[in-house]
Amino acid sequence: MELGLSKQMPTYCGGLGLLAGDLLYSAADLNLPIVGVTLLYKKGHFYQKINAGEQQELPVHWSHDDFLMRLPQKIAVTIEGRSVAVQAWGFTIKGNADVPVIFLDTDLPENSAEDRTITHTLYGGDERYRIMQEAVLGIGGVRMLNALGFESLSLYHMNEGHSALLALELLSRGGSGEVSEAAVEAVKKRCIFTTHTPAPSGHDKFEYTLVFNIIGEIVPKKMLMRLGGEDRLNMTLLALNLSHYVNGVAKKHGEVSGRMFPGYHIESITNGVNSKRWTSEAFKHLFDRRLPHWQDDPLQLRKAAHLPDEEVLAAHREAKSRLIDYANEKANAGFDYDFFTIGFARRFTGYKRPTLILNNIERLKGIANSLGPIQLVFAGKAHPKDAEGKALIRRVYEVIKSSDDRLRICYLENYDMETAMLMTSGVDLWLNNPKPPQEASGTSGMKAAHNGVPSLSTLDGWWIEGCIEGVTGWAIEGSTGSACSSSVPGSESERRDKEGRSDKNDPDMEEAESIYLKLEKMIMPTFYNNNAAWVKIMKSCISINASFFNSQRMVKQYVVNAYNTCLGR
Repeated sequence: MELGLSKQMPTYCGGLGLLAGDLLYSAADLNLPIVGVTLLYKKGHFYQKINAGEQQELPVHWSHDDFLMRLPQKIAVTIEGRSVAVQAWGFTIKGNADVPVIFLDTDLPENSAEDRTITHTLYGGDERYRIMQEAVLGIGGVRMLNALGFESLSLYHMNEGHSALLALELLSRGGSGEVSEAAVEAVKKRCIFTTHTPAPSGHDKFEYTLVFNIIGEIVPKKMLMRLGGEDRLNMTLLALNLSHYVNGVAKKHGEVSGRMFPGYHIESITNGVNSKRWTSEAFKHLFDRRLPHWQDDPLQLRKAAHLPDEEVLAAHREAKSRLIDYANEKANAGFDYDFFTIGFARRFTGYKRPTLILNNIERLKGIANSLGPIQLVFAGKAHPKDAEGKALIRRVYEVIKSSDDRLRICYLENYDMETAMLMTSGVDLWLNNPKPPQEASGTSGMKAAHNGVPSLSTLDGWWIEGCIEGVTGWAIEGSTGSACSSSVPGSESERRDKEGRSDKNDPDMEEAESIYLKLEKMIMPTFYNNNAAWVKIMKSCISINASFFNSQRMVKQYVVNAYNTCLGR
C-alpha cells in the first residue's frame, strides 16, 4: 500500500513504506529484474501539526508530475459494477539496473467524482474505501503490468495482505469462471508473501457481502471462502493460501506468525535498511575515505572496528550538530551540542509505549542532575483514528512544560524521511520500547547503527538478533524480555528482585525502571566519563549491526530463499 522513495514524495506513512523503498533501491544496485507497484496518493497520508499538544491532520500538497512521468497506458477495474479507469505513472530507480516503479491513479476525468478519490489518501477512509484501494492495487496492478508489457513476469511478491487480490486476478485469468486445483497450484508457484506485523490491525478482514458488492465474483464464492476464510475475507489468510513462500521479517516474528497462523510454514528473513539511503553525509565521507567499497558491499562495514576514534567522533559531531540546529530552529528546543541526547521516533500508538521513559519524570531528572544533562527528542504521528496515540502525544507535551536545564525535551512535528535521517544519525542513543511480541522487526535502530548510534530497546523484533549487551547497545529488561546475548552474570531483573524495586504486576513500571538503571549504571557514565569505551561501542554498532542489517543482505536472502525457491532453482 505504501512506498517511500523520496522525501519529496509523501507516498508512505512509516517504516513499512520506507522498507519497501529500501528493497527496490537495493534491487537496483544488485541488478535484479524487478518492478514495484503502488498507488498514487495525491493527498499523501497527512501533514501533522501539533497545537498545544493536540495533533491536527492537515492535507498534503505535492506536485506529483514533478517526480513522475505519465504513461500512456490505462486499464479498467470493475468496482461496484462500475468500470473505473486507472492511469499509470512511472518512476525509475537508478542503480546498476534501472528499476521501474508504477503508480496507479484513478483521479481521471472519465471517472465519477467519488472514484477519482480512490487513490487520493494513504490509510484513509472506511472499510469500503480500503477494499476499493486494494482492488485497484491488486487487480489493477496485475492488469497494468500486462498493459505495460510485463506479462512475462515470473513472480509476484506481496508486501502485506493489502495486495492479496492480485492472486485472485491471476486465478481468474483463465476466463472460464471455474477455478481448478491445478490453477490454484499454478498461482501459488508464482506468489511470495511477506507479513510485516503481529498486530491484529495489520491483518485486514472484510465482510463478504461488502467484498462481493465491490469486486464482484472474480472467482467463485465457494473458492474464495475456502482461500480467505469462512466468515470474513482475511487478506492475510488469502495470501497465505496462494503463496509458495511465506516469511516474517525477523526470526522471532517468523515464530510469532507461525503461532498466529498454525498449519502454515512461515520462514523468516530479517529486515535491513539501505546503507546508502540511511548513512549521514558525515559518515558517508568517512566510509568513502576509509572503506571505499562499502556502498557496493555493505559487508565492508565490518572493518569499521578499525576506524580511527577521532574520525568517528568527528563524523558524529557533524551529524549531531545538524540535528541540534534543526531542533532548535523548528521546536525552539534550546538543545546543547555536548549534552547526552536520546531519540524516540515512530508511530505513536499504545504498544510502542513512546512515553515509557517519562514514567517517573523525577527519577529521570535525578539521573540528569547526578550524571549529566539529558536531552530527549520525540517525533511521530498518531493515526487520525487512534485516540490513545493522540493522548500519548499530549502526554509528551505535558512533560515538556516541566523540563529544565538538566532535562530538555522537544517534539519534532511531521516526522518524515528528512527528520528520520537527522534523528537516527544525530542522537547519542536510540530508544525503542515496544511491548513484546508486538514489534515484527523495527528498522529505525538499524538506521541508527549505520551512523554509530547504539540502541536501548526491549528484546523484540530485530533487536533480539542485534543486541550484544554493552557492545552494540543495551536491552531493556523486565517481565516481557530478558537480557540480550553476552550479558554479565546476575541479570538486572534479578538485582531488582533482591532490592525490591520491581513490580511483576506492572511491566511498564518494571521496564521503565530498567531504562533508568541502564542509563544510570552503564550508559551515561560511559558517555560522559569514558570516551574511548563509548567510541568503541559506536564502532561496534557499525561493524557488527550495520554490516548485516542492511537491505543488500536482505534482498540477497529473498533471491536465494524465496525467488529462486519458487522458480525451482
